[in-house]
Amino acid sequence: MSVISPEVLARYAADAAAEVPGVHTKQRRPAKVSGDEVEVHVVADYGAEIPRVAAEVQQRVFEYLLRMAHVTPSAVNVVVDDVVR
Repeated sequence: MSVISPEVLARYAADAAAEVPGVHTKQRRPAKVSGDEVEVHVVADYGAEIPRVAAEVQQRVFEYLLRMAHVTPSAVNVVVDDVVR
């Protein structure tokens, strides 16, 4: 059985979040994985519909981790740290 480190899973989560239009993951630590929970920190574009963007980030991260690492997170928490123009 292989084990994927939390750091690699966090990188996958950040990559998936960055694919969502209107989202940036420029922070130093854009995501972290603790157990089977994922926390993703993002910056949203000004005018973006935050609830919709956050839901799309959750979905993308969930699907990406399942596809790339065969990991099913129990939760994907999205934290919007900032809004930029």
